[in-house]
Amino acid sequence: MMERLSALEIASRILIQFTPVWIGLALILFVSFIFRRKLGLYGRLFSSPIGTAGLVLVLFWVLTAIFADLIATLDPLTQLSGMKNKKPGWPVAGSEGVYYLLGGDNLARDVFSRMVTGSQLVLAIAPAATIFAFMVGITLGLPAGYYGSKLDTVLSFLANLVLAFPVILLFFLLVTPEIRSTGVPLWMAGVLFLFPILFFIMLFYSRYRERPTTLAVLLTITLVLGLWAYSGLAFNMDPLGVFYMDPNLLNIFVAVVFVNSPTVFRIVRGLTIDIKTRDYVAAAQTRGETPWYIMLWEVLPNARGPLIVDFCLRIGYTSILLGTLGFFGLGVTPESPDWGMTINEGRKLLAVYPHPALPPTIALMTLVLGLNLLADGLREESLKD
Repeated sequence: MMERLSALEIASRILIQFTPVWIGLALILFVSFIFRRKLGLYGRLFSSPIGTAGLVLVLFWVLTAIFADLIATLDPLTQLSGMKNKKPGWPVAGSEGVYYLLGGDNLARDVFSRMVTGSQLVLAIAPAATIFAFMVGITLGLPAGYYGSKLDTVLSFLANLVLAFPVILLFFLLVTPEIRSTGVPLWMAGVLFLFPILFFIMLFYSRYRERPTTLAVLLTITLVLGLWAYSGLAFNMDPLGVFYMDPNLLNIFVAVVFVNSPTVFRIVRGLTIDIKTRDYVAAAQTRGETPWYIMLWEVLPNARGPLIVDFCLRIGYTSILLGTLGFFGLGVTPESPDWGMTINEGRKLLAVYPHPALPPTIALMTLVLGLNLLADGLREESLKD
């Protein structure tokens, strides 16, 4: 009969399980450091100890999400007889050499495998939802700051209206079953998911309007791919089934985009108001460039520093919000290895069995810490431009 592993054996086995992550991390950092002088702001990040530490933490969890199937020792949803609330390092009966490295939870599932697999959920939703929020905020913030007048007044009022609600309360309202049954999240998805398509249409049109052949090709690709993804993600009407989003995930995704968009809008609007007074903008106006060309190809590139920093911070905030939703039982699915949901399940017996709640808590903490450190490093380096 196998014996329970010691603390040193548990640590060594966990390190071995993360072998794909260590290899990937070493390769990425080595190549990035060698070519750092050619990688712009990202390359300069290696001269900042804080930024480098943040990058390492973020890359660790990104690679963990990518290689989760190789790292996890067991199926995160499988319940094994006799493994309920077992301590870390406990052997699985009838399976030679298989252990619950971080113990079992209240439903006899492997805590280590759930922690590893849970990273996929966070890193699939948070960055993608943040990108969509930036598309909405940029598409509306640029004209609001550039044109001002009534357009700015109306859009700013709508943004402030959304920001007036407490974020957590607004999240709860958007993902509760009663709101979902009204179809409101579906129609919100129909509106919000149009913004990436509009953004790229204006981006390409403003740049290539005097080169009709190139413009036609780019717009065709944008519309075909964009509307294809839009029909599948927003309304689950993709005939090929390539683009699909679970209704529960769609509600959470829409809630994240909706809550984050007004803040991004205000940042972009403020940056645009400042940058539009610069000499290079006046030079572009003198050349006869269109307003959208100036906004997208003169103003936006010069606002990239603060926006990149805010993007990293916003992914961290979104990760915390997703964890909060999961903690209150509003995650993707009740049995999913969502970190917030796993923490909530573990806290019920925290005084007796602390091991189920601690790993996902530490995982969420280190991911958000890494994103914050990365943002600090990027801010530090962007100020040198």
